[in-house]
Amino acid sequence: MLKAKLRRAVLGLALVTVLPLAAWAQTNAAPIKIAMIEGMSGAFANTGEAVFRNLLWAVERVNARGGVKLPGGARPLALERFDSKGQNEEALSSLKSAIDQGAQFVVQGNSSAAAAALIDAINKHNDREPTKRVVFLNYSAVDPILTNEKCSFWHFRFDAHADMRMSALMSVLKDDTALKQVYVIGQDYSFGQAVAREAKRQLVAQRPDVQLVGEELHPIGRVKDFLPYAAKIKATGAQAVITGNWGNDLTLLVKAAKDVGFEGKFYTFYGNALGAPTAMGDAGVGKVIAVADWLPNVKNPQSEAFYQSFRARFPKPEDDYVHMRMQLMVEALAQAIQTAGTTESIAVARELERASLTFSSQSGQMRAADHQFQQPLVVGVMDRKGLPGVKFDVEGSGYGFRVIKTISAAAAEAPTTCQMQRP
Repeated sequence: MLKAKLRRAVLGLALVTVLPLAAWAQTNAAPIKIAMIEGMSGAFANTGEAVFRNLLWAVERVNARGGVKLPGGARPLALERFDSKGQNEEALSSLKSAIDQGAQFVVQGNSSAAAAALIDAINKHNDREPTKRVVFLNYSAVDPILTNEKCSFWHFRFDAHADMRMSALMSVLKDDTALKQVYVIGQDYSFGQAVAREAKRQLVAQRPDVQLVGEELHPIGRVKDFLPYAAKIKATGAQAVITGNWGNDLTLLVKAAKDVGFEGKFYTFYGNALGAPTAMGDAGVGKVIAVADWLPNVKNPQSEAFYQSFRARFPKPEDDYVHMRMQLMVEALAQAIQTAGTTESIAVARELERASLTFSSQSGQMRAADHQFQQPLVVGVMDRKGLPGVKFDVEGSGYGFRVIKTISAAAAEAPTTCQMQRP
């Protein structure tokens, strides 16, 4: 009976993604434009494409059920991509192009530095052009400063910030009594610096017996050979690495660690996707730990149906990169526009401030004080597909992540220093 229900749930989720935006062409409904500003070329192009698939799938779902219902009639969402090439200057140029083309909502997340630049630019633009205001929805830029000192009425973050993610990882690390020596490595920009800073602070607070045997920041997206870094880590005698690295910077790091024979653990923010499990192989079993808002092996039928429907939509193994938070973000936007009864930016932002929703068993709500989304977090450990708790693998690698800890939204919540200025 459960399997039959699951098959029906998967089929239902899969079917709602097949209605293209072109199906709205026979109506006169003007699309609600969402501009995705992301690095679609360069060192992190694969992460940009992965995000695009997630957002596209979410937009397709909204359109398939009839779009966003407004007093003047239902309107579809339209996702338009702008290539920032991984550069802040290009992100700002893309923002201008998006606004000129009528976008009222901007989404971005794969760089905290770019997010900070976009927040500043949007604040200035919205003051200067009150009839063309835009709202910024952030799915992955997790430097804590973005919802603290740089918090903005126009910015909403749907991912847990770095300090929240680090706390979740530390809740596992602190119970590893055999661990005595740790190495911290990260990307040399605002996010990587924030991760390193918080890792050291929480180590002192929660595991003062653990020695920090090394720390290093490297250029983001520029290192092609991590062997020297991996050799240095191994030489220190470190039993574990803490890193916020993502994309190729993580994949190349874990591959180099395997090549030099490093046998320690990796406590990661993003070790559960984009080639990292394949790069590590058997060497990562039981040793790569990742924190996320959701993992495919979360045990409940709704979660399983959600994941299988994504795989039905994007069946290639290399496309297996799905994030619940991106789905919640688009659902929250559609809900806010519909509740506001308009796409006017202030009205939508006020509804986003009190967004509360549940999708495929994952619930969350926006904290109005700083526009930081509050949701449960999970921590998983890499293991072989087919073993207990590992029904699904990652990218056809044969390795998946078994959930070893769930942190409630209340436990994951962190204080804020935001002094929100509202229009």
